[in-house]
Amino acid sequence: MAVSNDAAANRSASAHANRDTATAKGDAKTKGIAILEGLLGRGSAPVIPLRERQDRVLPDEKPDARPTWLKKLAIRHTVIAASFLGLVALPATLASLYMAFIAADQYHSTASFAVRSIEGGVSSDILGMFTQASGGSTVSDSYILMDYILSERMAADADRRFKLEDVYATRGLDYFYGIGSDLPIEDKLDYWRDMVNVNFDHASGIMQVDVKAFDPKQAREIAQFVVAQSDNLVNSLSLSARNDVLRAAQDEVLAGEARLSKARAGLRDYRDKSQEISPEEGAKLAIQLIGSLEQQLTQLNADLATAKSQMGEDTPRIRVLKTRIESLEQQLNVERQRLGAGEKTSAAVDPNGPDVAGRIAEFEELETEREFAERAYTAALGSLEKARIDANNRQRYLALFIEPTLSELAQYPSRLLNALLVTLGLLFAWGIGVMSYYNIRDRA
Repeated sequence: MAVSNDAAANRSASAHANRDTATAKGDAKTKGIAILEGLLGRGSAPVIPLRERQDRVLPDEKPDARPTWLKKLAIRHTVIAASFLGLVALPATLASLYMAFIAADQYHSTASFAVRSIEGGVSSDILGMFTQASGGSTVSDSYILMDYILSERMAADADRRFKLEDVYATRGLDYFYGIGSDLPIEDKLDYWRDMVNVNFDHASGIMQVDVKAFDPKQAREIAQFVVAQSDNLVNSLSLSARNDVLRAAQDEVLAGEARLSKARAGLRDYRDKSQEISPEEGAKLAIQLIGSLEQQLTQLNADLATAKSQMGEDTPRIRVLKTRIESLEQQLNVERQRLGAGEKTSAAVDPNGPDVAGRIAEFEELETEREFAERAYTAALGSLEKARIDANNRQRYLALFIEPTLSELAQYPSRLLNALLVTLGLLFAWGIGVMSYYNIRDRA
């Protein structure tokens, strides 16, 4: 009986304690809600217990049967995952399968050469021949050759020689790396630049040409064709430069030769007209003749003076001496006028004929022109010879030191690398799109 009373007392105490606790919690909750409503300015608003609102289930709502991890995914997450599968995973898989099973094997043929000049002497070893300092003057020719290899003219020549549509026709289902049919030259040029790669090392001047094809023999044949055409171009440029250098020197020689011929013809005409080889020699003879006449005239004057002292004026001897003196004086005047001294007082002298001094001046002018023309012609010949030597020493040539190779294994396409690049590209593009979406969403 006592035990029952004690148990009843304990239950009563427990009930009072629970009621006190509930009352304290309710009071604290009521005070908290009151404070919150005071802060919000809604002191008179009805208070709905949050726990009751959360636990209450509307009669029309049905419980969600989806898994817990699916409930946590929002719609945007689903869209992002679907875009990743559709834009990244699936295309990357298809590209990998294409590279692994569909893309046809491609073989390459490599040739290495350089444009060189024989200027500066001959090197003592083979390595020096390719590294000698003649590359500075051939860099422009090397760039010209690069442009020529990748030009439309080279593509057209290769198409006429090999028929590119047959050489690079589609293999199996590989429509990506194959060439189409009935394409214009512009499309063939784009495909040619994809299959032919040219690398130029500016420091050494070495140019490397890499030609790809579906057959190794065809790749080597095309590479040999490219090397042959390049060699023809270099020889043509060298010959053109040589002709340009020599043409100016040859023009100078022709001009000097024409001038010398004209001077010699003028001198010959003068000799034909004057009937003397050199008027200087004639002048010397005339001077000697004048001196002799003057000597004779002096002797006759002396004899006349002696005869006058012994004879009369009318004697025959004096008359003869006077006559001889007059004749010598006339002859002396004529000779002096021919030499260019004094005035022409005698009708026997040709009034239009040049005197000795005039003939000497004319002859010296012609002779000076002839000598100058000869010197100019000699200098032009020397310049031509020097230009010919320089042109021969500066000729360009194609130094081929690696013949086009023949591949035994396919090096292209780079299947793993291409698949990886496609995957990374798609992933990068998809990442940019997702980041742009979240950026716009956060700023909206």
